[in-house]
Amino acid sequence: MSRTHISTPRQCRTAFLNWRHILMMSLSVALLLCLPHTYGQDEEDVVRVNADLVVLNVTVTDAKGDYVHKIPRSAFRIFEDGREQSITNFGVEETPFAAALLLDASGSMEGRLTLARGAAINFLDGLRPDDVASVYTFDTKVEQLQDFSPGRDLPPLAYNVTAKGWTVLNDAILRAAVDLSRRPEKRRAIIVLSDGADTRSAASADKALHNALAANATIYTIDFSALTSAITLRQASAGALKNFANKSGGRYVASPGGRAMSEAFAAIVEELRNQYTIGYQPTNNSRDNRWRTIDVKMPARPELNARTRRGYRSAK
Repeated sequence: MSRTHISTPRQCRTAFLNWRHILMMSLSVALLLCLPHTYGQDEEDVVRVNADLVVLNVTVTDAKGDYVHKIPRSAFRIFEDGREQSITNFGVEETPFAAALLLDASGSMEGRLTLARGAAINFLDGLRPDDVASVYTFDTKVEQLQDFSPGRDLPPLAYNVTAKGWTVLNDAILRAAVDLSRRPEKRRAIIVLSDGADTRSAASADKALHNALAANATIYTIDFSALTSAITLRQASAGALKNFANKSGGRYVASPGGRAMSEAFAAIVEELRNQYTIGYQPTNNSRDNRWRTIDVKMPARPELNARTRRGYRSAK
């Protein structure tokens, strides 16, 4: 091995500067690799939208709210911004789904965290063998307690969680949407157990919703607002939770308890099992980052109600 001899002060200084530059570059790379990933701050489009295919999970019910089966493809008509679209994919089989369960552990949930844990257990107990679920808690930060798994038990870490800190509901939904977008299942759901009062998220509610829609995730929200809270606070919390549920095609459940809570979760699991999966290629293929309104109609069966997400934001 040859050696480089440094004999002059100028050569010494040049060598020193070169080594310092290499050292600083190495330290910068190491710091970047070690920095934690923060959702909702620097990512304009965290979940990428497939502009070539829009997939909808459609729930069809009758006047009594019962699920209706065996409806043919020809009964559905899809409209985007008022223009009818051609259905390219249609499925009615019971396929496995992936669910992200978000457990609010912020300070405002004190006194109701045990009830929320019980609700989470009820939901997990109702899953089928092929369904998978991931469990998250959120307060000032979002933490994944269990990766997507067919397990039916609440992770042991969930029993050690205490109510504390702020509420980053939007960031939690955003994190779940990002993780669900990587799943192979076509049917995806986000189950939110919260009092709905976001107080510290980096992401806006619109951004969280956009990413959930881009991931084709239906949001179901369970309102755990304290009945003793001021009416204005309860209305604001309910409004936030209803917004996520309604725009994604999901359901909002108000302050459950006891048997009503068990029935609510059984209904959510049943709904996920009884959805129609419909896909279409939009006639408007411009990438203008604009909102596209979706409407599912069944003109031959006007007595039925078809529910799905209200739209999506196109890619840039």
